[in-house]
Amino acid sequence: MTLRRLVLWRHGETDFNASGRMQGQLDSVLTQVGWNQARFAVPVLARFSPDLVVASDLRRATDTATVFTNATGVPLRIDKRLRETNLGIWQGMTSVEIDEQWPGSRQAWQTDPTWSPPGGESRVEVAARAYELIADLDRADSGVSTVLLCAHGGLTAALTGHLLELPVTAWAKLGGIGNCHWTVLERRLTSGLAWRLIIYNAGITG
Repeated sequence: MTLRRLVLWRHGETDFNASGRMQGQLDSVLTQVGWNQARFAVPVLARFSPDLVVASDLRRATDTATVFTNATGVPLRIDKRLRETNLGIWQGMTSVEIDEQWPGSRQAWQTDPTWSPPGGESRVEVAARAYELIADLDRADSGVSTVLLCAHGGLTAALTGHLLELPVTAWAKLGGIGNCHWTVLERRLTSGLAWRLIIYNAGITG
C-alpha cells in the first residue's frame, strides 16, 4: 500500500504557549485549553480515517495524540524525529528577551530556513529528519495509506515546504500553525507521486 495522505496536526496549547516562551525541545505540558482543543479536533480529524498516528516523543504532542487514539482506537507510534526544532540557548526565553540579546537574529531565523539559533538547528535540518520518517512510512510494505502526524508548528511548516519541493527561500511564505490546527497533503499515483497541499493551518475554535 502506498502512502497517499498526510495529516500534520500541531499539539494543543501548552504552558509555554500561554506564557509566550519559546519551547523548542523543552518538554512543556498542555494547559486545560490545550486538552480541550485536542478533544474538539477529534471528530473532524477522524473523518480522514487515518490508519496510523505517529507522534513526537515530546509530551505535549504525545498527550495530544493520545486524546485522538483513545477516542478512535487508531494505533499510535512515537518517533523522536518529529520533535520540534532545537532552539538551542533560546529555549525557555521570550521573544522580547531574545530580541534584546540577539537583535535581528529572530527575524533571520524566521525568514531563512538555513539559519539556526545559537546551539540549535535550522528548519532545513528539521525537515530532513522528519522526511526520514515519511520515507520509512512510504515503503510498499508499510500497510498505511493515511497517516496522522502529531507534532509541532515549526516542524509542520518545514516538512510541508520540503514535501512540496518549494525552494528553500520560499519556505518562509508558509504561515505559522495554530495550536491544534492541521495541514493536509495528498498525492496522486498518476502524477508521479508528487505531494499537493490540500489544507493548511485549518482548525476549530471552542
